[in-house]
Amino acid sequence: MGTQSDRRDESASEPALGSRAPAFVKASRALHLSWQVGVFLLGLAVVAGGVVLLPLPGPGWVVIFGGMAIWATEFVWAQLVLRWTKRKVTEAAQKALDPKVRRRNLVLTSIGLVIVAVLVAVYVRQFGFVMPWKINH
Repeated sequence: MGTQSDRRDESASEPALGSRAPAFVKASRALHLSWQVGVFLLGLAVVAGGVVLLPLPGPGWVVIFGGMAIWATEFVWAQLVLRWTKRKVTEAAQKALDPKVRRRNLVLTSIGLVIVAVLVAVYVRQFGFVMPWKINH
């Protein structure tokens, strides 16, 4: 857990929260509201496209975070979500590089591969090199 001064240091390096609309857009309330609606709809379309891509082969999560980044140009809540996500991804990456975690992952992967190899050997011994859909009983 970070201390209060750590959080201040982190927040000092991050851009200020709030709208990044051009000054001439912010000058008019109606124009700024229209801008926000446009940014929201564009971000929504991108996020929806990412959700559609999730079960399909494709970069679903990347597209979703792209939509969040579009929203973050205008909305504080999206900026906060992206900051939190960035912090969590950085923590996970640092944790994954920890030698103990890497060793544990290597052991678990090795055990999994041995189990798969045993299952394949049992299958080949029982049925030979015949695909499951061609097995006749």
